[in-house]
Amino acid sequence: MDESAGKITGLHQGQPLLHAGESMEKARAAMIMVHGRGASAEDILSLTPDLKQPGFIFLAPQAAGNAWYPNSFLAPTASNEPALSSALAVIASLLEQLAAAGIPAERTLLLGFSQGACLSLEFAARNARRYGGIAGLSGGLIGPDGAPRDYPGSLAGTPVFLGCSDRDPHIPKERVLLTDEVLKRMGGMVTTRLYPHMGHMVNRDELRFVQDMMKELVEQ
Repeated sequence: MDESAGKITGLHQGQPLLHAGESMEKARAAMIMVHGRGASAEDILSLTPDLKQPGFIFLAPQAAGNAWYPNSFLAPTASNEPALSSALAVIASLLEQLAAAGIPAERTLLLGFSQGACLSLEFAARNARRYGGIAGLSGGLIGPDGAPRDYPGSLAGTPVFLGCSDRDPHIPKERVLLTDEVLKRMGGMVTTRLYPHMGHMVNRDELRFVQDMMKELVEQ
């Protein structure tokens, strides 16, 4: 992991962090849940009743101003700085906190929706290692078309789920498919599902897939 990432002080540092599920002391695994633009930690945490899996602690950080970065995820990356680096550092810091409590990255699942999915996927690509799982719901890797995708390191067999509408108004399916290709090349075990005519939302099939990922993780 980029050792400087968790030490950044910026826009999103010091924002609220919400918890659900098990206590840190009792949890066997963790999920970091990253909300979308205009949403909140409370919103993403509202998915937890549908993710019934004992043994998990759910951590949902809050973005300053309810957005992790100001522009489209397809915009030039520099145009989303310094907010983007601050947002990536939030995830790094949470992974460090979990590791200190005895829950390593190998038992931590990164889940995000929309802008939160883009952030989670970009973090995992930039900080490649074995994670408990990655679920990008309506998102893709950050940066403009043609941006280099020569991320170093390996995801080492990390299960990855990408779910999105085939005509999402914010997330081009081409970017979802590129993300699939890049993460597979990095050693991720990627499952991608494009849902016909679905809006910009999370559906039942996606939640069931994530729940299966969680179950497999705690049963290992």
